[in-house]
Order: sequence, then C-alpha cells, then structure tokens
Amino acid sequence: METQANETPPNQSGALAPVKSEARIVALDIMRGLAVLGILAVNVVSFGMPFMVYSNADLSPFPVTGANAVARWAADVFFHQKFITLFSMLFGASIFLVGGDREDEARGRLLRRRLFWLAIIALIHGLAFWYGDVLLLYAWSGLFVMLMRSMPAGVLIGVGLGVTLFLGAMQAGLAWLMVAGPPEVVEAMKQGQPQDTLEAVQAAIAAYRSGWAGAMGQNLMSWAFLQGASLTMFVFSTVALMMTGLGLFKAGFLSGRAPTWLYLALLAIGGAVLALLGVLEWTEIMAPKDAHPTRGLAEVVASFPIFVTLAYVSLIVLVARKGPSWLAPLRPVGQMAFTNYLSQTLIMTTVFYMPWGPRLFGQVDYVGMWGLVAAVWALQLIWSPLWLSRFSMGPLEWVWRCLTYGRLVPIRKEA
Repeated sequence: METQANETPPNQSGALAPVKSEARIVALDIMRGLAVLGILAVNVVSFGMPFMVYSNADLSPFPVTGANAVARWAADVFFHQKFITLFSMLFGASIFLVGGDREDEARGRLLRRRLFWLAIIALIHGLAFWYGDVLLLYAWSGLFVMLMRSMPAGVLIGVGLGVTLFLGAMQAGLAWLMVAGPPEVVEAMKQGQPQDTLEAVQAAIAAYRSGWAGAMGQNLMSWAFLQGASLTMFVFSTVALMMTGLGLFKAGFLSGRAPTWLYLALLAIGGAVLALLGVLEWTEIMAPKDAHPTRGLAEVVASFPIFVTLAYVSLIVLVARKGPSWLAPLRPVGQMAFTNYLSQTLIMTTVFYMPWGPRLFGQVDYVGMWGLVAAVWALQLIWSPLWLSRFSMGPLEWVWRCLTYGRLVPIRKEA
C-alpha cells in the first residue's frame, strides 16, 4: 500500500500544486470508487421516481412484490446510507489532505477556495439538474470541519463517532415509536407528517414527463425542501461523519496502519449487523402493508449504518494490503470520483426527464433501475482507466482544481 502524500505539496517553484497520481493512497481511492458506485444504487430511485417514493416504497407506482421486492431489499440492506456514510467520512479526510493543519495559512486559503467553488458547482448541479445533490451540504459542513482539522485523532473519532451513534439512537427511537409505540403517540406522530398519496405521485410523474418546465419545477420544489433539511438537520450528522473520517485518517485507520485485529473485529461486527438487517428487512418487505412483523426492530438496526460502513472499509484495507487484487478496478473510479458522481446525474437525468432523453420518469421499476445502475457501473469502470491512461485526473477534477488554484493546472500525463 502506498504511503500518504499531501493533496497540495509545493512544486519546484514553491507554489502549491495538486498531488501526483503515484503519491495517492491505494486504499482511499478504492474506497472512493466503491462509495461513488454504491450511492448510485440508492440515488437511482430519486432520479427515476418522485421525491416521496424514495422514503416510502408503498407510494411506488409499481407493486413492490416478487423481483421488485428483492431489488428494493438489496438496495435497502447493502447500500442505503452505507455508501453516503463512507463518502462523507472520506470527504472529512480530504479536508486535512488539502488544508493540512490550521497553522498552514497557505493551504487553509486553498481549502476555503476549494469549498467555495464546490458550493458554486453544487448550486448548478442541484438547481439545473437534480435536487438530490449532496455537494452543497458537503461545502457547508466542510466550513465547520476545517476548523477542527488540527484536533487530535482520538478527539475527532470520539466526538464524531459519539454524535453519530447518538443521532442514530434518536432516529431509532423515533422509528420504533412510529411502529410500536403507544397508539396515541403513533397517531400524533402520523398527524405531523406530510400525507402523500398515490394521486400526488402520479401528478409528479406527469409533471416530470411534461417537459423541461414541469420537470424543473418539481426539481426546484424538492431541492428547496431537501436543502432546508440539510442546513438545519443533516449538517449535524454530516459534520460528525466528516470528523470521524478525519480522525480515522489521522490515526492511520483509513490508510491501513491500524492493527489487523481491529479490522477483523469491525468486519465481524459489521457483518453481523448486515446479516441481522438482511433478515429483518426481508421479513418486513414480505409482510402485508402496515403489518410491521419486526415491531420496529428493522428500523432500529437500519439506523446504525456506520457499523456496516466500517466493515466495508476494513474489508477494503485488508484486501488492499495484499497488493493488486480484484478491487483494483475501483481505484480509477475513485480517482475520478467527482467526475463520476456528476456524470451519473447527467446520465440518469437524460434517461428519466431531460428534454433530450426518452423521459422514462416513473416508467422504470426497481428491477429495471438495477439494470441501469449496472450499465452505469460498467461504463464508469471502463472509461475511468481509459481516461487516466492519458490524463492525470478526471475532467471535472481538473476544472475544480483550476478554479481552486486560480490558474490552469497540468492535466496531461508527462511522457
């Protein structure tokens, strides 16, 4: 496994410059690649169906039975919240990779410019393409995490993981109350929730398929709602995950320098949680509507994706320690994670609702969505190494870095 180099070491003239590709950490790039592919398996629902269907499969225009039930189960168990958790942790590590310690004023200025331009790109992404953009939340959360980048690894991990588990416990408690609490509490909580209907879903589908104006109108409403939640609620969980990732990086956990027994222990814990979640979610998804045979236990276990995410990380580190492996194809995808994340939006919005595409919004079931996800995965696994065979970074990474550094940075590989 490669040793770590700063994201922005000085070049021969003493100016800060992007890191050379050969100085990158293999395991981190593999994790980024897995994360950016994994989140598509969850995001595809919000690309192809109305906002309310993402969190409530009962509102789906397709019956969640048979193969569709299996497809939804696989996404919920193995992917939902696991890879966005990993993505957030890795972004926290990048805060230090770019900005270094707080005493480094030059790199601190660079980090602030990087977050500023990320916010600008995020606004374009969210307003003009897809409401589910996470980059604006990252730019906003990064402003807080950058103030903590000189804190000791133990403090970062303790606070970040502690807050993450506390918020998970709150979510688990609310989820349990919604299902198994006293009848008067359940009824009161339902009254406070928006009452979405199948008619509202069909109206949203019609609007998305009506043309550019209708699709963008729906997108804007969903974006405003989601960003309001991000600024007031999601920022706390995201900052906590970024702190955890930053602390794990500084402690050497993400780069493979922790003891083997720790990775094995986390792999065992995460594997047990994943197996339990799989059984519980299968029991729920096979039950009649509103039956809730697990009495809220499925929702409780699902509220702690951090355990499964850490198991995924541990598996990657243990495999990467052995050298070239079956995980190697993920590395170029991770080196171009920014490009691949945004290109997923371009592909999926073209398929589902952009005027130049077939406008299949609301017409593709969960099985069909998995087919689209697999096609995009294959495409990105192919084009990423092809692009990086001639260039040192992805095209959108290059744009972001040029904006950050305030000058054109080299992109072609040296002969």
